[in-house]
Amino acid sequence: MKFLQKYITFVNGLNEKIGHGISWLTTAMVLIVCYDVFTRYVLKASSVAVQELEWHLFAVIFLLGAAFSLKNDQHVRVDVLYTRFSEKGKAWVNFLGSIVFLIPFSLLVIWASLHFVKSSYIMGETSPNPGGLPARYLLKACIPAGFFLLLLQAVSLTFQSLLTILGKAEHSGE
Repeated sequence: MKFLQKYITFVNGLNEKIGHGISWLTTAMVLIVCYDVFTRYVLKASSVAVQELEWHLFAVIFLLGAAFSLKNDQHVRVDVLYTRFSEKGKAWVNFLGSIVFLIPFSLLVIWASLHFVKSSYIMGETSPNPGGLPARYLLKACIPAGFFLLLLQAVSLTFQSLLTILGKAEHSGE
Protein backbone atom coordinates (compact mmCIF):
# COMPACT_ATOMS: atom_id res chain seq x y z
CA MET A 1 0.00 0.00 0.00
CA LYS A 2 2.94 2.31 0.65
CA PHE A 3 4.09 1.96 -2.97
CA LEU A 4 0.64 2.87 -4.24
CA GLN A 5 0.55 6.01 -2.10
CA LYS A 6 4.08 7.00 -3.18
CA TYR A 7 3.13 6.53 -6.84
CA ILE A 8 -0.05 8.57 -6.37
CA THR A 9 1.85 11.37 -4.63
CA PHE A 10 4.61 11.45 -7.26
CA VAL A 11 2.31 11.39 -10.33
CA ASN A 12 -0.18 13.86 -8.84
CA GLY A 13 2.65 16.23 -7.99
CA LEU A 14 4.19 15.84 -11.45
CA ASN A 15 0.94 16.53 -13.28
CA GLU A 16 0.11 19.40 -10.93
CA LYS A 17 3.42 21.10 -11.78
CA ILE A 18 3.07 20.43 -15.51
CA GLY A 19 -0.54 21.63 -15.45
CA HIS A 20 0.38 24.90 -13.75
CA GLY A 21 3.23 25.42 -16.21
CA ILE A 22 1.03 24.66 -19.21
CA SER A 23 -1.68 26.96 -17.88
CA TRP A 24 0.64 29.91 -18.52
CA LEU A 25 0.46 29.06 -22.22
CA THR A 26 -3.16 30.22 -22.14
CA THR A 27 -1.91 33.70 -21.28
CA ALA A 28 0.57 33.54 -24.15
CA MET A 29 -2.20 32.35 -26.46
CA VAL A 30 -4.50 35.24 -25.48
CA LEU A 31 -1.69 37.72 -26.17
CA ILE A 32 -0.94 36.11 -29.53
CA VAL A 33 -4.62 36.15 -30.52
CA CYS A 34 -4.85 39.83 -29.55
CA TYR A 35 -1.76 40.55 -31.63
CA ASP A 36 -3.22 38.60 -34.56
CA VAL A 37 -6.55 40.44 -34.37
CA PHE A 38 -4.79 43.82 -34.10
CA THR A 39 -2.51 43.19 -37.07
CA ARG A 40 -5.28 41.67 -39.17
CA TYR A 41 -8.02 44.26 -38.61
CA VAL A 42 -6.10 47.44 -37.75
CA LEU A 43 -2.92 47.07 -39.78
CA LYS A 44 -4.59 44.98 -42.52
CA ALA A 45 -1.72 42.48 -42.36
CA SER A 46 -1.80 38.80 -41.52
CA SER A 47 0.75 36.14 -40.71
CA VAL A 48 0.28 32.44 -41.37
CA ALA A 49 2.89 31.63 -38.71
CA VAL A 50 0.98 33.60 -36.05
CA GLN A 51 -2.29 31.89 -36.97
CA GLU A 52 -0.63 28.46 -36.84
CA LEU A 53 0.99 29.34 -33.52
CA GLU A 54 -2.48 29.93 -32.07
CA TRP A 55 -3.72 26.45 -32.86
CA HIS A 56 -0.36 24.85 -32.03
CA LEU A 57 -0.53 26.40 -28.55
CA PHE A 58 -4.14 25.26 -28.17
CA ALA A 59 -3.10 21.70 -29.08
CA VAL A 60 -0.21 21.75 -26.58
CA ILE A 61 -2.47 23.12 -23.83
CA PHE A 62 -5.12 20.51 -24.52
CA LEU A 63 -2.75 17.54 -24.85
CA LEU A 64 -0.37 18.29 -21.99
CA GLY A 65 -3.14 19.65 -19.75
CA ALA A 66 -5.44 16.62 -19.99
CA ALA A 67 -3.72 14.75 -17.15
CA PHE A 68 -3.97 17.86 -14.94
CA SER A 69 -7.71 18.01 -15.68
CA LEU A 70 -8.12 14.33 -14.80
CA LYS A 71 -6.11 14.77 -11.60
CA ASN A 72 -8.34 17.64 -10.49
CA ASP A 73 -11.55 15.88 -11.60
CA GLN A 74 -12.28 18.72 -14.03
CA HIS A 75 -12.68 16.56 -17.13
CA VAL A 76 -15.91 16.17 -19.07
CA ARG A 77 -18.20 13.51 -17.64
CA VAL A 78 -21.90 12.75 -17.65
CA ASP A 79 -22.70 13.27 -13.97
CA VAL A 80 -26.38 12.30 -14.00
CA LEU A 81 -25.78 9.20 -11.88
CA TYR A 82 -22.19 9.67 -10.71
CA THR A 83 -22.97 12.61 -8.41
CA ARG A 84 -25.48 10.48 -6.50
CA PHE A 85 -23.00 7.69 -5.80
CA SER A 86 -21.21 7.23 -2.48
CA GLU A 87 -17.44 7.72 -2.38
CA LYS A 88 -17.00 3.94 -2.79
CA GLY A 89 -19.44 3.92 -5.71
CA LYS A 90 -17.53 6.73 -7.40
CA ALA A 91 -14.29 4.87 -6.72
CA TRP A 92 -15.71 1.77 -8.45
CA VAL A 93 -16.73 3.81 -11.50
CA ASN A 94 -13.30 5.46 -11.65
CA PHE A 95 -11.51 2.14 -11.11
CA LEU A 96 -13.44 0.25 -13.78
CA GLY A 97 -13.47 3.18 -16.19
CA SER A 98 -9.72 3.56 -15.92
CA ILE A 99 -9.01 -0.17 -16.30
CA VAL A 100 -11.48 -0.80 -19.13
CA PHE A 101 -11.35 2.46 -21.09
CA LEU A 102 -8.77 5.08 -20.12
CA ILE A 103 -5.61 2.99 -19.69
CA PRO A 104 -6.13 0.87 -22.85
CA PHE A 105 -7.07 3.94 -24.91
CA SER A 106 -4.02 5.86 -23.68
CA LEU A 107 -1.75 2.93 -24.53
CA LEU A 108 -3.33 2.63 -27.98
CA VAL A 109 -2.86 6.34 -28.77
CA ILE A 110 0.75 6.29 -27.55
CA TRP A 111 1.52 3.22 -29.65
CA ALA A 112 -0.27 4.54 -32.75
CA SER A 113 1.24 8.03 -32.56
CA LEU A 114 4.90 7.05 -32.19
CA HIS A 115 5.26 6.12 -35.88
CA PHE A 116 3.38 9.31 -36.79
CA VAL A 117 5.90 11.44 -34.85
CA LYS A 118 8.91 9.46 -36.08
CA SER A 119 7.86 9.84 -39.72
CA SER A 120 7.34 13.56 -39.25
CA TYR A 121 10.78 13.94 -37.68
CA ILE A 122 12.58 11.86 -40.33
CA MET A 123 11.14 13.87 -43.20
CA GLY A 124 11.67 17.16 -41.36
CA GLU A 125 8.00 18.03 -41.70
CA THR A 126 7.10 21.69 -41.73
CA SER A 127 3.88 23.55 -42.35
CA PRO A 128 2.51 23.02 -45.86
CA ASN A 129 1.51 26.71 -45.88
CA PRO A 130 3.91 29.37 -47.16
CA GLY A 131 5.17 31.30 -44.16
CA GLY A 132 4.03 28.57 -41.77
CA LEU A 133 5.86 27.17 -38.78
CA PRO A 134 8.78 24.74 -39.05
CA ALA A 135 9.38 21.54 -37.06
CA ARG A 136 5.83 20.21 -37.05
CA TYR A 137 7.15 17.01 -35.41
CA LEU A 138 7.51 18.95 -32.14
CA LEU A 139 3.77 19.54 -32.10
CA LYS A 140 3.09 15.94 -33.07
CA ALA A 141 5.38 14.73 -30.27
CA CYS A 142 2.93 16.28 -27.82
CA ILE A 143 0.43 13.54 -28.72
CA PRO A 144 2.33 10.60 -27.16
CA ALA A 145 3.74 12.87 -24.43
CA GLY A 146 0.28 14.07 -23.43
CA PHE A 147 -1.18 10.59 -23.49
CA PHE A 148 1.78 9.29 -21.48
CA LEU A 149 1.02 11.86 -18.78
CA LEU A 150 -2.66 10.89 -19.02
CA LEU A 151 -1.68 7.20 -18.68
CA LEU A 152 0.37 7.96 -15.55
CA GLN A 153 -2.59 9.88 -14.10
CA ALA A 154 -5.03 7.10 -15.04
CA VAL A 155 -2.89 4.61 -13.12
CA SER A 156 -2.80 7.05 -10.19
CA LEU A 157 -6.59 7.35 -10.34
CA THR A 158 -6.86 3.55 -10.45
CA PHE A 159 -4.65 3.25 -7.36
CA GLN A 160 -6.57 6.02 -5.54
CA SER A 161 -9.84 4.31 -6.37
CA LEU A 162 -8.54 0.93 -5.21
CA LEU A 163 -7.41 2.42 -1.90
CA THR A 164 -10.84 4.03 -1.46
CA ILE A 165 -12.59 0.74 -2.27
CA LEU A 166 -10.39 -1.06 0.28
CA GLY A 167 -10.99 1.69 2.85
CA LYS A 168 -7.31 2.66 2.98
CA ALA A 169 -7.39 6.01 1.20
CA GLU A 170 -5.24 8.75 2.73
CA HIS A 171 -6.84 11.51 0.60
CA SER A 172 -3.55 13.38 0.28
CA GLY A 173 -3.28 12.93 -3.48
CA GLU A 174 -0.70 15.66 -4.05
